[in-house]
Amino acid sequence: MDLLPTTQTRRLAVIAGVIGCGVVASASVVEMLQPVAVQAQNTPSLMEFRWESDNNYRKLYYVQTSTRTRERSDYYLMLRPKDRKTAILKLTITIPDYFNAKIRPNKLKLCKMKKGGMLSRSRCEEIIPAVFEVSENQTAIEVFPETPIPTEDTYAVSMTIFNPNKAGMFQLNALAQAPGDVPVAGYLGSWNFSID
Repeated sequence: MDLLPTTQTRRLAVIAGVIGCGVVASASVVEMLQPVAVQAQNTPSLMEFRWESDNNYRKLYYVQTSTRTRERSDYYLMLRPKDRKTAILKLTITIPDYFNAKIRPNKLKLCKMKKGGMLSRSRCEEIIPAVFEVSENQTAIEVFPETPIPTEDTYAVSMTIFNPNKAGMFQLNALAQAPGDVPVAGYLGSWNFSID
């Protein structure tokens, strides 16, 4: 009885193994192995590193549907009740000048949010009437709600854009003006996100 050379023996063993797996696998196993279209929501990481630690910095919660360059993405820049102490008459969002995405006022909404968790997604429950102004150089969004935003619930500025064409980390800051005699905007916090 002749013995096959080692390489031929290995090839036959691999082919037999593949054929054997194909015979043993049932239709239900094959269906389970098929890729499933799942859409995850990107949220801030649990740990965040900053080069310069500042006691005045406050991290705000957000949801971002895509982190890839030039992809269409929905952003929910959230303000939870613990993020503010007073009602908001006017909200200003500052944007870095290197965030080269086109922001259009008609793609912005102010939403009362239902915040998601492990088993549910964050979503807009109610659209709040508001006027949006975007600066010419795209470095600021001003939000003028029809009535001041109360302190009880979670609200978000919803933004649908195409992500910048360059990867990087971006920090958007929230400044709020409270109802009253003195029209001064105070810092609420920052949304930090990255584009891969």
